[in-house]
Amino acid sequence: MKKQAGFTLIELAIVLVIIGLLLGGVLKGQELINSAKVKSFANDFRNIPVFMYGYQDKFKALPGDDSRADTNVTGTLTTNAGIGNGQLDGRWDDAVAATSETALFWQHVRLAGLAQGATDITSADYYPKNADGGEIGIESGGQSPVVDTQPTPVGIVGTYVICSKGILGKYVKQLDITMDNGDTGTGAMLATPQSGYAHGAAAVDTASIVDGTSYIVCMGV
Repeated sequence: MKKQAGFTLIELAIVLVIIGLLLGGVLKGQELINSAKVKSFANDFRNIPVFMYGYQDKFKALPGDDSRADTNVTGTLTTNAGIGNGQLDGRWDDAVAATSETALFWQHVRLAGLAQGATDITSADYYPKNADGGEIGIESGGQSPVVDTQPTPVGIVGTYVICSKGILGKYVKQLDITMDNGDTGTGAMLATPQSGYAHGAAAVDTASIVDGTSYIVCMGV
């Protein structure tokens, strides 16, 4: 009778070690991808104030609200008769067609060479996108009736509010630890579910964040 060949304990151990290394590599790779995304989200929130203050330093005016933009920058500008009151009128997620100051913000900082992107307000890719493809925007904070009846989300504090759309919960939690106090329901950075979102929506705390759900994250600056 012919003996059947089998694996030795040493061979099985080697196979298990290889599988372990492969799984470890996959998990580590995913961890690096997640960290890179969170870093990208964080950079979005850090860069926008740089664009704004850089423009103000150079032209002594708020981008989007600059009544002398036609002389300060070179390029085709979209006009808005209401600019020049010292705040960003409009909401961070205003439709481009509205030509609100929050939309003109991007045109001004790009024509000034401070940021990259489309300068034609009618371009499909006019609004900047985050690492997950969600739109990013900025608006004035506070409770100005010209801007909002409530901050976005309610309770957020800052002269300006930067918001980023479509961020998965697993990244939201890491982002708040990186940028704020680790609680998505309090502090300078707040999160609210994207589904059914409305201005003045309540923020949710970290314990309520669901990893696979999309959120809008806003930060006051």
